[in-house]
Amino acid sequence: MSEVLKKRKPKVIRNEGGTPEGKRIRGDGDQEARVYMEEVELDMRDHSRDYVLYKQTCQSLVKLMSEIHDMKTNGSKDTAMEIEQRRMQGCIHFMTLKKLNRLAHMRLKKGRDQTHEAKQRVDALHLQLQNLLYEVLHLQKEINKCLEFKSKHEDIDLVSLEEFDREAPPEISRPEITKADPHQLTLSRLDWELEQRKRLAEKYKESLTTKEKILKGIQIKKEYLSSLQPQLQNIMQTSLPVQEYLSMPFEQAQKQNEVARRLPPPLYVLFVQVNAYRQACDKNLSVSIIGDVEEAKALSKPPEDSQDDESDSDVEEEQNTKRRRPTLGVQLDDKRKEMLKCHPLSVGVNLKCKDGSVLHLSFYYLMSLDILTVKAKVTTETELSAAISARELLSPESLLNCLYTGDRGMETPNPANRYQFDKVGIVTFKDYIRELGHPYIWVQNLGGLRFPTDSPEGQLTGSSLSASHMETTTKLLQNRLQSRLALQKQFASLEHGIIPVSSESQCLFPAKIVSRLVKWTTLTYEEYMELPYTRHVIDAGLVQPTDLYFMAYIERGTAKLQAAIFLNPRYSDVPPFFSLLLHWKGERYGSTDDNLRAMEAEVNVYHQELRGPHPGYQLLTNQLQRLCLCLDIYLETESQDESVEGPREFPREKMCLRTVRGPSRLKPFKYNHHQGFFSHR
Repeated sequence: MSEVLKKRKPKVIRNEGGTPEGKRIRGDGDQEARVYMEEVELDMRDHSRDYVLYKQTCQSLVKLMSEIHDMKTNGSKDTAMEIEQRRMQGCIHFMTLKKLNRLAHMRLKKGRDQTHEAKQRVDALHLQLQNLLYEVLHLQKEINKCLEFKSKHEDIDLVSLEEFDREAPPEISRPEITKADPHQLTLSRLDWELEQRKRLAEKYKESLTTKEKILKGIQIKKEYLSSLQPQLQNIMQTSLPVQEYLSMPFEQAQKQNEVARRLPPPLYVLFVQVNAYRQACDKNLSVSIIGDVEEAKALSKPPEDSQDDESDSDVEEEQNTKRRRPTLGVQLDDKRKEMLKCHPLSVGVNLKCKDGSVLHLSFYYLMSLDILTVKAKVTTETELSAAISARELLSPESLLNCLYTGDRGMETPNPANRYQFDKVGIVTFKDYIRELGHPYIWVQNLGGLRFPTDSPEGQLTGSSLSASHMETTTKLLQNRLQSRLALQKQFASLEHGIIPVSSESQCLFPAKIVSRLVKWTTLTYEEYMELPYTRHVIDAGLVQPTDLYFMAYIERGTAKLQAAIFLNPRYSDVPPFFSLLLHWKGERYGSTDDNLRAMEAEVNVYHQELRGPHPGYQLLTNQLQRLCLCLDIYLETESQDESVEGPREFPREKMCLRTVRGPSRLKPFKYNHHQGFFSHR
């Protein structure tokens, strides 16, 4: 059966319209080939009819498949021929479907090509539209330019019409024409302006000629003055010995004034005021400028931007790209250093006392913080005694504390610095005082700086503020130096158990005092706070961390007296304060023993009697001597136990009118040095 089918001739498939799908042709070599003219056929076919044909073919194919399935299911041998026929018909239907598929793809391609051609035509038309719109916009701009055109003569400030009619000659003004024609009037005014400018140009040339003559004369005089400069310098150099002999250093003062121009404003105000006070009031005061002048000049010059600098910076950036980026901590350290940077110039002030000692003050200006700081140092003609308890007296950290009441110099007085510190992580300015100096309020006043405070003050600023504080501050500095030097000498004697009493103060004490000082030592603020018999002083708020603390041990026989002393930095204007503890027959405090409290009052309350000669630098030693005297009175007037035989431990050697008085049994601690006896107050 299959051989019969193979011997069948190929059929030519025709479409519904009867058009053949292909034809036989004979080409080279007499070979047959089938050529399909599907593109031509596509134009002749209707797509709706192809769709109907597609549906019919699919239905027929489904029907044939169903019949073949049924025949095979029955399993009859007679149906083989029918199955083969239906298979052939199914193949024909598949070929029809393939042809319809090709035609559908060709229609799709043709539709896309047509769509693409239509889009190209639309794009071309849109481009033409844009070109036309651009031309329209260009023409509108040109029209606006023409409409907005302004002639240069509108910017010329022409003379007024009244002045033109009054001053212009008739050949230019032409009143018979210009009055009726504004255009001709404008042209005439422009002609008159041109004429006036020609005249002014001639005058300008004449003025330039005169100016050149004057400049030549000035140049000749400058050359003459320049030739005088070397001669004047020679004269000044020759007169240096005369200046030194007459104490008139003109050249040195001139150089110093030149350097002073490089000082920042606060240091300049300080320099000027100290120099003025030195010339007017105190010849022992000297002022100088210290630092690198060249660096100060470079600091005052504005930064110059040049191409070389830019090229150098580019090279540095290229080199730094390979370096490791600095950490946040390193960046903060750099910012702190920049914020705490001092000006390269500082002002040095030397206060010389009569005994030859000198207080050296160095004033610095912190540029970013806008405050002044000071460092102090003391030099003496003779070597000071190495007293252990006197180390803090002349220490640069505590020498100038509380020069004015409450001025400790531990924090910056500028409120704005607090916010600057927060940005760079600075907790307190106290950590940098040793390196930068103390920012005392009086230092700011001497520099003319005033910062807002909680208490209302005057409105003086600058030089006026500095001048108003100069004399008072100078005297306070001198008194502070003299008082500390006096204490230095006194402490050297106290450490050896000797209470130095000046000849002027000998009359305040009797000839014989048995109690003696056995030890003098220093205390820290924390040690003073821990003492049980100083609690009332601490609770009263009398002590401050800036005070100086000492302990004196006084003995007589078995009685031992301890005196805790705090010394205010403003000694001797503020007297020392004593707190007592007596070891004798137990421990006795001022809070438990009325007589011990009376002894404290003798040195703390009646200190005016012990000041001695002005300015009262012997007050501390006189208080200690009075304390020894009061201990003698306390012990000698104490009643003796009758059951104890033998001589008294503390025989009465002082003359007292009454040994005790009143219910509190107070003892006579007041010494009447004129009569030489003791009495009650």
